[in-house]
Amino acid sequence: MALFESHVDRLIREATERGEFDNLPGAGKPLDLGSPDDPDWWVKGKLRSEGLDAAGALPEVVSLRKEAAAYPESLRDLCTEASVRAVLEDYNARVRADRLRPRDPRLPSLVAPLVDVEVMVQRWRAR
Repeated sequence: MALFESHVDRLIREATERGEFDNLPGAGKPLDLGSPDDPDWWVKGKLRSEGLDAAGALPEVVSLRKEAAAYPESLRDLCTEASVRAVLEDYNARVRADRLRPRDPRLPSLVAPLVDVEVMVQRWRAR
């Protein structure tokens, strides 16, 4: 035992002696310290462990671009042409609203694409 034991060290030692750290989840397993090349490893791990979606943390324009990239596959489960049109028209309205927002000059200038509703409806029908 060391000559000097801090208050915290004493509390940890006493809890260990009482067995309060026995049988904890993850006991005996290595710590997940993430990738040394990814500074946000802990944020991603926390989101994953809590079952959270990181999409809400993205700038609106990035979320819109991701949404557009998922078309027409993401429309697959819609049952009617009217519902497909409604989703696509809503998307285009959100893109137009995003284009009117003032931009942060420190960020790169990104623009979400408008989708051609008729082309997407035809692609949806083909699926």
